[in-house]
Amino acid sequence: MRDATIARNYAGALFDLGIRHGEEEGYARSFRELADALVSNARVRHFLETPKIGLGPKQAAMREALEGKVTENFLRFVLVVLAKGRQRLLPEMQGEYETILDEHAGRLHVEVTLAREPDAALRAEVAERLTAMLGKTVVPHFTVDPAILGGLVVRYGDHLLDSSLRRQLVSLKREMMHAGLPELPAASA
Repeated sequence: MRDATIARNYAGALFDLGIRHGEEEGYARSFRELADALVSNARVRHFLETPKIGLGPKQAAMREALEGKVTENFLRFVLVVLAKGRQRLLPEMQGEYETILDEHAGRLHVEVTLAREPDAALRAEVAERLTAMLGKTVVPHFTVDPAILGGLVVRYGDHLLDSSLRRQLVSLKREMMHAGLPELPAASA
């Protein structure tokens, strides 16, 4: 089985457990903290992934590190992941868990590219309009690319919505060339 499939299966099992106990958001927070610790601390990651250290010490260390900070069910989940030897997939499991949680909550993460840094009002307006347009609660992630000149580019999943000024100008140029019209002279500074 591929790693992505394994990670999604574990995340799905934890999500089902979270739904049964009303802890799906709490599990997400616990998972984020755990994954952040694994990604940012090479010593912890190495300790958990090395085959030179047996399962007992790994589980004891995780129990000591997490007990009282996460729910008992989440701790048991982590201990099972260790017992199955899947600890290197914990960050991927966390990402899959977030995806499942977002799908369940009707949230859609989108990449929004603008020509300039958006202020708070523009961020809110973009989120509101995309939410209305896409029928899901949009969580925009903004990036700036002055090359698009104006407008915006939205990416989510396999979809691309490009209303940038750059794309519009390229499209206009193509239309003029197909119509046999001369190109516009380049603007001088």
